[in-house]
Amino acid sequence: MVVRSISVAITGSSGVRVALRFLEVSRSAGLEVRGIIVSDGAFNVARHEEGLGEEELLEVLSRYSKVYTDNQFEAPLASSSNQPDGMVVVPASIKTIGLIANGIPSTLTSRAALAILRLGRRLVIAPRETPLGVAELSNMLRLARMGALIVPMTLAFYIKPRSVDDLVDFIVGKIFDVLGVEVRVYRRWGEGGYVES
Repeated sequence: MVVRSISVAITGSSGVRVALRFLEVSRSAGLEVRGIIVSDGAFNVARHEEGLGEEELLEVLSRYSKVYTDNQFEAPLASSSNQPDGMVVVPASIKTIGLIANGIPSTLTSRAALAILRLGRRLVIAPRETPLGVAELSNMLRLARMGALIVPMTLAFYIKPRSVDDLVDFIVGKIFDVLGVEVRVYRRWGEGGYVES
């Protein structure tokens, strides 16, 4: 399936900046963002890491799509009859990973992600956690077996990063790679020079 529309969930793990950059690049790539889900934990992380209060974060996100909180089960994304071609959970908290991996639709994020998997559509999970224990690894393996694509938010140095933004763009580019959407935001292995974004 060609991915032309997506939903995005931002959960309570470090890396809200990656989600914001992903949304920015999605717009330039022509992807339709059919909804953004934000967990309570994500609001806390955005305040701590980016200095964005709840209203400020909502204002920024609303530039890209309609925004829902994780308890808004009346949202269209709660139904398998209203799912986009794919879904990206970035950053993906260990709690959210556990809920999806174990089929627990207790949040809008896990409910929407489970619907995406039931429909055989593309679900990308981008965790940012270290170290990982047996429980976390087991849940990620379970998700991979269910059809999700796991893109850990890890560092890469072959891109010769000059800034934090270069590292963010690397992860964003990897997410687009597994979605099958071509963007040019990071230096690929064997390529010279830098990508201007």
